[in-house]
Amino acid sequence: AHHQSGHNSGVIHSGIYYKPGSLKAKLCVQGAALCYKYCDQKGIPYKQCGKLIVAVEQDEIPRLKALYERGLQNNVRGLKLIGAKEIQVKEPFCRGLMALDSPYTGIVNYKQVAQSYAEDFQEAGGTILTDFEVTNMEMAKQSSSESEDDKLNFCMLCVLFCFSSQGEEIYCRHIVTCAGLYSDRLSEISGCSPEPRIVPFRGDYLVLKPEKCYMVKGNIYPVPNPRFPFLGFHFTPRMDGSVWLGPNAVLAFKREGYRLFDFSAGDLLDAVTYSGLWKLVLRNLSYGLSEMYRACFLSAQVKQLQKFIPEVTINDVLRGPSGVRAQALDSDGNLVDDFVFDGGSGDIGSRILHVRNAPSPAATSSLAIAKMIADEVKRRFEL
Repeated sequence: AHHQSGHNSGVIHSGIYYKPGSLKAKLCVQGAALCYKYCDQKGIPYKQCGKLIVAVEQDEIPRLKALYERGLQNNVRGLKLIGAKEIQVKEPFCRGLMALDSPYTGIVNYKQVAQSYAEDFQEAGGTILTDFEVTNMEMAKQSSSESEDDKLNFCMLCVLFCFSSQGEEIYCRHIVTCAGLYSDRLSEISGCSPEPRIVPFRGDYLVLKPEKCYMVKGNIYPVPNPRFPFLGFHFTPRMDGSVWLGPNAVLAFKREGYRLFDFSAGDLLDAVTYSGLWKLVLRNLSYGLSEMYRACFLSAQVKQLQKFIPEVTINDVLRGPSGVRAQALDSDGNLVDDFVFDGGSGDIGSRILHVRNAPSPAATSSLAIAKMIADEVKRRFEL
């Protein structure tokens, strides 16, 4: 709640973008429906304000139409293509040639949703420990003085234990990790594969000044670049009435480095010594330099925004919050786009299920992901 889920865009995605048949597509559509239902049950406020994916150049129109077809294949509700006049009916200040209208896209405060999950978990008998950095996992050793009955109980209940950096220990039969920015490190600690590796990318947002928020009613998104579908400047209304603009994407110098000058020598060394990152950078050098340029100069970001809302000026925006994306990369420098679940072999690895990659729309999909994890735990551990 205080890290990735509290720093994301707050959008309840509808499932348009993702490859038909992929886990992303399946879990997002299911998850969005479950998210709305959960919020209704718990009294968590949300707004179904919709989203327009807007083509501002002629060469974007074929990609927009392909996106429409993909959304239909993914069973996204209510999709339709609209023209320039209809765009202005929905978003009076937005200019575009054509748009994909997704009326069931919404917004919510995911920090509030995550805290509600925590309350549910505790009410079900779970215990939550924070500031518990896992530094080791080992098989528990039995004392030779124990009786056979004690040994049997010990084996059934306490086969693994985790050390924390404070010297605390937790005993358990099985472990499920969903560690986001640290998923690769927990996998290595458990003796499982270090791949895919996590490289943190910070996304900086701008915010519209309060007196200018009237210019945006719902979510306004660009037609995504197939090579970098998570990039592009968005107009995102928030539950508090503010409007976020962005984000960009630049290498973060710390895995939880939400501020420009946050720095961790270990995190940075992990990133820059990974061959997969250099392969990604060298293949996309000009694009990466453009992102860095826009991160430094406010006017360059505003220029991107003016493609959609020409009335936005540099005097209408302020620098806003940032989030950090846990980007999974393989050793060839490819972005790992779909969800990845795996474990290992041996005494420890066979008792662990790692959620290695859960990128956006993981917040939207969280309840559907939870069901999938629960089913996989039952199957893998024969529970």
